[in-house]
Amino acid sequence: MTAYIIRRLIMAVVVLIILTLIIFFIMRLLPGDPLIIFMGRAAGQGSISPEQLENLRIAYGLDKPLMVQYFNWMGGIFQGDLGESIYYHEDVGKLLLERFPVTLDLGIRAFILGNVLGIVLGLVAALRRGKWIDTGATVFSYFGVSIPVFWLGILLMYAFGLKLGWLPVTGYTYPWVDFWMNFKQSIMPVACLSLMSLAITARQMRSSVLEVNQQDYIRTAWSKGLRERVIVTRHMLKNSLIPVITLMGIGLGLMFGGQVFVEIVFSIPGVGRLLVSSVFAQDYQVVQSGTLVIAVVVVLANLIVDISYGWFDPRIRYG
Repeated sequence: MTAYIIRRLIMAVVVLIILTLIIFFIMRLLPGDPLIIFMGRAAGQGSISPEQLENLRIAYGLDKPLMVQYFNWMGGIFQGDLGESIYYHEDVGKLLLERFPVTLDLGIRAFILGNVLGIVLGLVAALRRGKWIDTGATVFSYFGVSIPVFWLGILLMYAFGLKLGWLPVTGYTYPWVDFWMNFKQSIMPVACLSLMSLAITARQMRSSVLEVNQQDYIRTAWSKGLRERVIVTRHMLKNSLIPVITLMGIGLGLMFGGQVFVEIVFSIPGVGRLLVSSVFAQDYQVVQSGTLVIAVVVVLANLIVDISYGWFDPRIRYG
C-alpha cells in the first residue's frame, strides 16, 4: 500500500510539472502583451514612456528568456511565493486565498449533492427497472448531461430570481456573515454545478447495479430469502460503487471547469471568475498559479479515489 501511494504521488508530481509547462508556454503564445494591457488601463493616469515600460518589464521579470522565467516561477512556488499580479498589483497568493474558499464552498456542496443524489437515484432506478421511476431517471440523466451549465444558470435566474423573486440573482455572502443569505445565494449555482455530476453518477450507478444484480452471490442471497434492504446494503451497494467512485475523481475536474461559467453567470467572486478576467488581461502569474492550485486539488482527489478502491472491494490489492 505504501509503495502504491508513493508511485501515485510521483506520477502526480510528473503530471503537475507537465501541466505547469503547458500553462506557462500557452500563455506566452497568446497574442498581445500584459504590460500593454496594463498601460491601456493606466492611460487615464497619464501616458507611460518606453523607459517606464521597460522598467516594468524588468520588474516583473518579463525581459528574461522564457526558460529562465519558468524556473523563476517554479522556484517561487517552492518558496511559497506565487508572484505579483500585473493586472491587480497584488500578491497572487493573497488573491487566490481570498477567492478559493468561495470556489471550494460551492464545489464541495455541489460534489456531495450531485454524487449522493446520483447514487440514490441510480440505485432506485436499477432496483425498479422498467417502472416509471426508472424511465424518469433515464430521461432526467439525458437532460442533465446535455444541458449547458451557463444556459441552465440563465434559465434559473430568469425563473426564480427575476420572475418569482424567490432567490437573489447574483453575489456571494460568506456563511459566517449571513448564513441564510449564503444559503439562498448558493441554491442556483450549486444546482447548476451538481446537475451533470448527478446525471452521470445516476446512469453509471444504474448500470453497475444491474450488472452486479446478475452475479451468482446476489442470486444466492435472494434465494435465501434475505430482505431487499440487507441484500442492497451488504452485498450490492459496495460492489456497485467501484465504477462510480472512478467517475467522482473525473467529475471533480469537470465541476471545477463548469464552475468558471457559473461564477461568471452569477457574478460570484471565486477563482473561476478571477481566472477568466486574468486570461483576458493576460495576467500570467494569476492564470498560472490559479490553474496549478485547481490541478493540485483534482490530482489529490483522484489519489484519494484510487486508494479508496481497497475499502470498497477487498479483492483489490495494491502491489
